[in-house]
Amino acid sequence: MLKILKRPSPNFDTRGGADIDILLMHYTGMETGAEAIERLCSAEAGVSSHYVVEEDGRIFQLVEEAERAWHAGASWWAGDENINARSIGIEIVNPGHEFGYREFPKEQIDAVIELSRDILSRHSIPAARVIGHSDVAPTRKQDPGELFPWQRLALKGVGRFIDPGSVEPVAGQDIRPGDTGWQVQEFQNNLRAFGYAVEITSAFDEATVITTLAFQRHFRPEAMNGLGDLHTQELLRTYLNFR
Repeated sequence: MLKILKRPSPNFDTRGGADIDILLMHYTGMETGAEAIERLCSAEAGVSSHYVVEEDGRIFQLVEEAERAWHAGASWWAGDENINARSIGIEIVNPGHEFGYREFPKEQIDAVIELSRDILSRHSIPAARVIGHSDVAPTRKQDPGELFPWQRLALKGVGRFIDPGSVEPVAGQDIRPGDTGWQVQEFQNNLRAFGYAVEITSAFDEATVITTLAFQRHFRPEAMNGLGDLHTQELLRTYLNFR
């Protein structure tokens, strides 16, 4: 049976009737888990999450699932802006890119999987909407980052992940920063159809590079280059074809 420790945070409000249909993964991005929990429970900080998972696998609940925790910030996914109102947020203890990003321990990921499966058993959250903070806020956030084992979660029924090695690029042309035209527009359309808040400009601008990196960080972490290369284009199409 899942063991959850209670550490109530004052930082929450009402969901306003929104359905819960997103499970959002974060890393804490602080030097210790204790420091992160302290901040998430500080009224002065004004941030929170529903759960925190420590590196040793301990799970803390800070906000009840029925309430709106304050974890996503300014964000957007598939047309929805108020991500906090429709999501459950899990903060996973890791110092993050600022303080020495490192792999997530097995005990911790086992706990994340168990907790996530428990959440999914109670809420109608599609696999395509088990996502990361960097997906909903790519210009601001990198978490949970390229070391987060999305594939391992998907194998246990949490989210989805297609082995990038199973996708063969088709003939075409790589898209690089500064490129313009219909290929760029098609790629931007596909990113937006997938869920990302990218503006359709037909130009491979900085915002599109950052959004491409967010997609690669989640779905092709071993080859993050920010380019619309042929493999990235085909991988994105593959996900869109199997929603």
